[in-house]
Amino acid sequence: QVQLVESGGGLVQAGGSLRLSCAASGHAIGNYAMGWFRQTPGKEREFVATINYSGSRTFYGDSVLGRFTISRDNAKNTVYLQIHSLKPEDTAVYYCAAHAYQGTIVHLRPEVYDYWGQGTQVTVSS
Repeated sequence: QVQLVESGGGLVQAGGSLRLSCAASGHAIGNYAMGWFRQTPGKEREFVATINYSGSRTFYGDSVLGRFTISRDNAKNTVYLQIHSLKPEDTAVYYCAAHAYQGTIVHLRPEVYDYWGQGTQVTVSS
């Protein structure tokens, strides 16, 4: 079992920046692809970004491309999501997820992921 705990969310003004962290425990995440998703009430969970097990490949959703950066530190068992140029439409609960996969194929569908955190709220004021 992998436990994931997100942190770093909060209330920020449009144009601001945040860095979300996802700390894993219970198992080393070096064998896992990691992803970030977000969700607002009444909507489906939206893919944000993913990074493969080694960090050699990343992929982003169209709405965040160029503003968000996913990274990982396997030695710290932590994944990050650096967010710049925040927009009100980025307001959501952000979830970290882990998928037991060692390869270069990117996985965009939430149902592929095996473990999920509880989420961290990001609210962007205009």
